[in-house]
Amino acid sequence: MVKAHNNGIGAAFAPTQDDRTMSKGLVTLVGGSGFIGRYAARALVEKGWRVRVACRRVHNAIDVRLAGPPGWVDVVQANIRDRASLERAVDGADAVVNLVGILFEHARQTFEGAQTDGAALLAEVAREKGIKRFVQISAIGADPDSRSPYGRTKAAAEEAVRERFPSAVILRPSIVFGPEDQFFNRFANMARFVPFMPAIGGGKTKFQPVYAGDVAAAIAGAVEREDAAGRTFELGGPRSYSFNELYDIILKMIDRPRFKIPLPFFVARPMAYISGAVWRHIPPFSWGLLGDPPLTGSQVEMLAYDNVVSDGALGIRDLGVLQLESIEAIVPTYLWRFRPYGEFHKPREA
Repeated sequence: MVKAHNNGIGAAFAPTQDDRTMSKGLVTLVGGSGFIGRYAARALVEKGWRVRVACRRVHNAIDVRLAGPPGWVDVVQANIRDRASLERAVDGADAVVNLVGILFEHARQTFEGAQTDGAALLAEVAREKGIKRFVQISAIGADPDSRSPYGRTKAAAEEAVRERFPSAVILRPSIVFGPEDQFFNRFANMARFVPFMPAIGGGKTKFQPVYAGDVAAAIAGAVEREDAAGRTFELGGPRSYSFNELYDIILKMIDRPRFKIPLPFFVARPMAYISGAVWRHIPPFSWGLLGDPPLTGSQVEMLAYDNVVSDGALGIRDLGVLQLESIEAIVPTYLWRFRPYGEFHKPREA
């Protein structure tokens, strides 16, 4: 498989337009216009699969067609809560991958609706349509007893999918990095405007960041491998880091020294819940102007637990992804824009 390290969607691909009749089949990516979906489309095409990207706003996914030669990637409209649109989206597919997920709630978009109810409906439709393989993208931290609504609804989604599609493959990635990520970009951008960085919980929480391209390769493996059926895999990168270590890496990459101020959970929780509650009532037309919200209560609750692959869990290498990219190799290729002078910045001498 060609592993392209460019920041765009296009890459070098094995199949050509004339090879469509020789494809392995069709995979529908529900929620495929998002961060991971764009990488998954490319990985599947490289493996010889045709891809149908199903998303709410087709106009936001036109560039996903560049993930393959003409005719290999199609984009259709679908809503994870609408049965009729899902039936059309999965019709004729060999496999379905559910990539729908939200990091914070806003307006009518809730964790339960988008992540639990939507997954249940999609799995039910896939079973009724005779789909051979169903892949559910969950998250490390999915736990029915989690204090975080995000973690609880991810766990509920896994259970709902298993009930309706017992052979489903469940993938639980740690934080995912890449040019469009919501972790490294967020904190690098924050460092542009504040003199210190909040080390929530003392910055001791551990993460095992995994590259979006490697998650995409794992998705392709989950679609293809017969021995993956009915199993759960936790996806992590080559090593784990504490929150403080990730802060240090980010600040060094963007050459912006900042103090790290420990912020106990009993202080961070009320602040985050208030900001999240305010954000939920901001009109949708303002989202593009304001950007993503600060850390929400649910995200702070997730920071109370390590986000690393569990001992004894099936991992990304069990899906055939043997060479993993590191944050040191990939993240500098897109965080440069947060340096004081961008690409023209000269690092200060120690």
